Amino acid sequence: MADILIAVVDGLKGFPEAISAVFPATVLQTCIVHLLRNSMWFASWKDRKPIAQALRAVYRAEAQEAGLAALEAFEQGPWGSRYPAIAQSWRRHWHQVIPFVAFPEGVRRIIDTTNAIEALNAKLRRAVRTRGHFPGDDAAMKLL
Repeated sequence: MADILIAVVDGLKGFPEAISAVFPATVLQTCIVHLLRNSMWFASWKDRKPIAQALRAVYRAEAQEAGLAALEAFEQGPWGSRYPAIAQSWRRHWHQVIPFVAFPEGVRRIIDTTNAIEALNAKLRRAVRTRGHFPGDDAAMKLL
């Protein structure tokens, strides 16, 4: 691989730094789904769905300025005053939250999460785990 245009990471410590060290021109994007899940840890169970709907305006904004304005509106609204740690978390990660706004809507839906990659990895692990061990790499590749 010669270069990476954008890398979507899910919050693992050191992962963005490692990517930047090897591919310095790569745009780093935080997985929006993981950021939403982490935000929900601060909220009570019954408030999670309306909070997620309120945050949708932030990550679906047409431009970075509109996203920041939506985050400020969330922060000053009832959910932001009740759960200030949510807006603080989004502000801490803002430089990696909003890079994908530069892409068209169809591309955004693909790059805003790492779930497709995680689902593929889970299926591969499940296939390998049920088989146990392999006589060589070729046998594992044939199974996969």
